[in-house]
Amino acid sequence: MASRLLAGVPRCIASSSRANYARSDGRCLRMMATEATPQPILPKTILSDTPESISSALGLIRAQPSHYAIASLVGRKYLLTPRDLLTVPRLNDVKVGDTLALTNVHELGSREYTLRGDPVITPIGTVTVKATVVEHTKGNMEVIVKKKRRKGYKKTIKHKQTYTRLRIGDITVFDGNAQAAL
Repeated sequence: MASRLLAGVPRCIASSSRANYARSDGRCLRMMATEATPQPILPKTILSDTPESISSALGLIRAQPSHYAIASLVGRKYLLTPRDLLTVPRLNDVKVGDTLALTNVHELGSREYTLRGDPVITPIGTVTVKATVVEHTKGNMEVIVKKKRRKGYKKTIKHKQTYTRLRIGDITVFDGNAQAAL
């Protein structure tokens, strides 16, 4: 067996048996990792128009034709674009026709640029999404059946979940003293 091994090459690399490749010998495993073909290191490409500040990033996004925002409402995140119709769990403290200002915006973007917050875009209120309450509605009838076998117990519960529908309006960006609706 020693005659079949290559000179100067560790046994786990020179041998063709699968068991020798799977050895837990640290030296052989390290040598296998170093003898793999190295991948070329590519230089990091930096866009020529990469913004240095939030205000310049907002200016680049403002120049794009269509925009979206990811905002949180009632503890959930929603992807919003202007003129969307959003259905959320019932908001008890609003009436039909009220306008809401969503200020907890996690992400603002367009086709080419995206501005992400950590977790929200700071300062809060830099990006605001307007939403108008369209209606309070109910979902489909849900029938819940509870039964215990051999006891004669059967209970039927019918339930309609209540929802609030919102029409998403403008996405407004406040940049210092200036404001612009996207």
